[in-house]
Amino acid sequence: MSPSHQAGQPACGIGWRHPHYGELLESLPGLDFIEVHSENFFAEGGAALAVLRQAREHYPVSLHGVGLALGSACGIDAWHLDQLARLVERIEPVRVSDHACFARGAMAGRELHAADLLPVALNNAALDVMCANVQRVQERLKRPLLVENLSAYLHFNSSDRDETAFLRELVRRTGCGLLVDVNNIYVNALNERIAGSDADPVKSCLRWLDQIPPGCVGELHLAGHCDAGDIVIDDHGSRVCADVWQVYRHAQQRFGGVPALVEWDTGIPPLPVLLEEAASARNVTTPVQQEVSA
Repeated sequence: MSPSHQAGQPACGIGWRHPHYGELLESLPGLDFIEVHSENFFAEGGAALAVLRQAREHYPVSLHGVGLALGSACGIDAWHLDQLARLVERIEPVRVSDHACFARGAMAGRELHAADLLPVALNNAALDVMCANVQRVQERLKRPLLVENLSAYLHFNSSDRDETAFLRELVRRTGCGLLVDVNNIYVNALNERIAGSDADPVKSCLRWLDQIPPGCVGELHLAGHCDAGDIVIDDHGSRVCADVWQVYRHAQQRFGGVPALVEWDTGIPPLPVLLEEAASARNVTTPVQQEVSA
């Protein structure tokens, strides 16, 4: 395990990306876990899998996927699921997660993958599809899956409930857990304000969190975003802003001190910047953990 890993301490980690592979393995900073994108390590053998195995000797690993397409009506891709199952057996991750989205579909008799995290309608039909897909993944992996809420830039007229009601029912029917991305909630709230809502974005986020029952959240994500004026984009390209830290603290108070991860995927900074963000997450989490333990 990493040099500072101690049982009972709040777990804070970073998304481990290619520019930091060598530096992290050489310096072994005090992180409680690292998270990688599962699909980057599907290849049989090779340098990528070797470096992940090396990291696994020092850190717990959380596998975070972007390609299962849990909301796709054409089901789960069997090859993709087989590769994920094999990676889980090899790495023995602390958590496995993916997104509440669809990405695969059929057109003119061909299956297509959008290579994006597309939102689903929030209704019974979409819920039935996602429940079936999540159950298939969990049965194959023989473990619960964490499903992450999206930053969504469009909504379907056929939706008949809000996102939290959809996710609560997904948890109830499948036994899966949730990975709550607090930056995604905030980005959605900012875009709703641009669209005309007069609701305070931070208060909207706190209400969102209060509608998720404690006990089903297995991990939190933190990241930066980009305000382009007419839209706010979840680009994972900057430090976590003050409002998102406020939402994150509320999340930790509500969910009882769960593992937290800092993501940074565009304009990736030097490793010490990511470590500073992880330290900030721990500084927020530690007093919350003490409150929970008291």
